[in-house]
Amino acid sequence: MVAQLDTPSVNSSLNLPSPVEGLVQVFTSSHRNFFTNVMAQALRIAGQGTRVLVVQFLKGGIRQGHDRPIQMGQHLDWIRCDLPRCIDTPQLDDTENEALQKLWQHTQKVVFEGKYSLVVLDELSLAINFGLIPETEVLAFLAKRPPHIDIILTGPETPKSLLDVADQITEIRRSHSP
Repeated sequence: MVAQLDTPSVNSSLNLPSPVEGLVQVFTSSHRNFFTNVMAQALRIAGQGTRVLVVQFLKGGIRQGHDRPIQMGQHLDWIRCDLPRCIDTPQLDDTENEALQKLWQHTQKVVFEGKYSLVVLDELSLAINFGLIPETEVLAFLAKRPPHIDIILTGPETPKSLLDVADQITEIRRSHSP
């Protein structure tokens, strides 16, 4: 048997003199496919009743798109780009680029609506480095987001400008060769 707790928003239930500010966290590494701990954190937080959105910008292959999110439990929405493949180069055809831009616009829209308390933007740094999403747009998005929302950015080679606005930076390194 599984029980779901009804947990009100952190800011409304604590009666604090000022709202709790959300953090910008960066998880970076020289390797892709190492963010299991970020996904575990998202699942744990959603399981505690907090609304979470996971957006995978460069993962495709399942024809999902922003209009068909996977709902994991009551509090976690997971969106992949509507791409026929996973992106590993900056060369996209027009259809792929359009799908990525739609996902980026949708992500900004739902964040500004304040529906989620935690938003994971997976491989956003790689999309920036490939020139697919402008770095200046991401910085403006982070500056204008509702202040209570936590944002986690993942990906290799995170631009310095994003590191500069981050409240927490975690660099994941391999300590041994497999």
